This record gives sequence, C-alpha cells and structure tokens, in this order.
Amino acid sequence: MKLRIVVLVPGLATVLSVIACNSDAPSGNPPGAGAGGSSASAGAASGGAGSSAGGASNTAGGTAAGADAGGSAGASAGAPSGGAGGASGGAGGASGGAGGAPPKTTFFVTSDKSMTANLGGLSGADARCQALAMAAGFGAHTFHAYLSAEHDPADTNKVVNARDRIGTGPWYNSAGVLLAQDLTALHALSGNADLFLDEKGKKINGQWVGSPTPNEHDVLTGSDAMGKVLAGKTCIDWTSTGNTTAQVGHADGLGPGASAAPPYNSWNSSHENGSCGDTAPKGGAGHLYCFAIN
Repeated sequence: MKLRIVVLVPGLATVLSVIACNSDAPSGNPPGAGAGGSSASAGAASGGAGSSAGGASNTAGGTAAGADAGGSAGASAGAPSGGAGGASGGAGGASGGAGGAPPKTTFFVTSDKSMTANLGGLSGADARCQALAMAAGFGAHTFHAYLSAEHDPADTNKVVNARDRIGTGPWYNSAGVLLAQDLTALHALSGNADLFLDEKGKKINGQWVGSPTPNEHDVLTGSDAMGKVLAGKTCIDWTSTGNTTAQVGHADGLGPGASAAPPYNSWNSSHENGSCGDTAPKGGAGHLYCFAIN
C-alpha cells in the first residue's frame, strides 16, 4: 500500500511518501505509478511558479490548476497542463494591475487662446477646459474654469464665485507637482511660471527670464484675490466683446521689469485687462485656469 502526501509551496513541490507494506504487497512502486507521480509533481510545480509570477491573488488558482492537471493525468501530460494553469493565473494578475488610478493632473492653464472674453459663458469656458484635459489624457476628471460671474444661468442666475466652483483640492499641475492642498493654500499663493503650467507641461509666456514673446501671462478670472466676484469685471458673465474690461491674474506673478511686488504677484487678481473685445493689450491672450472638481 502506498500513500502520497503532496505539499505545494509556490515555485516548489515536495512529495513526501509514506509506504506501508504487508506480507502480500510487493515492495517498491510499479513503473507506471512512479511515472505518474513524477509528472503530477512537475505539473504542480509549473502551475505554482507560473501563477506566482501572475500576482498573489492568482497564486492559488495557478497552483491548483497545476496540481489537478498533473495528478489526474498520471503521466507526462501532467506537466504541460500545470504550466498552462500557472500561465492563466499570471495573465489574471497582469490584467488586474492594468486598471490603474486616474491621472494625477488636476490643474492647468489653458494652452489655447481667446482673443475676446466672450467664452460662451461659464458653460463654454468649462467645456474648453474639459476638451483640453481630454486631449492631454486626463479627462477622467471633471474640470471647471476658475471664473466668477454675476449671474449663473445654471443656478437661477445667482452670483457665483470662482473659488466655489473648483472643488476643494488638492490640485496637482501637469508636471505632477502639488499646486495647493486646499482653497486656503491656493489663495495664499503668488503666481509662479514654474508652477502655473499649461496642460502640456509648458510655461505661459510672461515676464520671467528667458520667456518667449509676446507676453501672455494675463489669465481671465473676474475675481478678487480671495476668488470672489468683482462686479463689472466679468465681461457680462463671459459673453461680451464690448469695451468693458475683465479682471485678470498673472500666471508668472510678475509685472513690468519682472517686479514681484503686489498686485503684480497675484495669480488671480492683478489688474483689469485691455477690454472684453481684445484680450491682448497689457499682456493677455485669453488664457484660463482649469481645476478638477473631483
């Protein structure tokens, strides 16, 4: 009588044999049984090793498949079957890891431009942010433009402050660097060309040393330094091309002669622009700040 106990360890199979004999049973193993046992062991080992490579969550599946195939075959076919079980387990592990997390970028300055402040209202500005995020590969987040308005059509024409429509943070720029942990930290910042990057990871033209021309660091906000609406400075809620003006901030936090003195250092409320009909005078190009709200 022969009893085999198989102990499986990922990548290793050990066979312990306990042999009980009586006077009528022959000693030793018949050749056929010995071959079957060896094949089963090889199959289990291959299955265990393959499934271990596929990830911890699939180890048991790969090992079990290898052992079952090897044991039931009782011949050399056991080894390939075990290997297939391991390979299947490995594929499962790889597939599970492919899901990943959403891209880290949750803030950017728009790379595109608008020569007027008619953005199609808040909804048009938000759509612009979302389209750029999608093109850059982080559209899994929902982006809103950092804009205040005196009337929000989406909320019964109530006043809306830029700070109240961008979520609560934290926000990371397109280089993966933390911009701000929360709203308080955000509104304590000064503009910074190395931090306020577009969705492609590029700096906005400004007053910084080595900047290309023309200067385009003015970013439309319609807001004061705390992110609240400035009446009469929103180009009629971002629908006008008239002679009124909009409040802008400096993406690089610099003014004439690279001055970092207030109010030039403000990223969101530095001065009024040239006009709603032409965003270029004084250093603009109709850029927007875009923040992920989720």
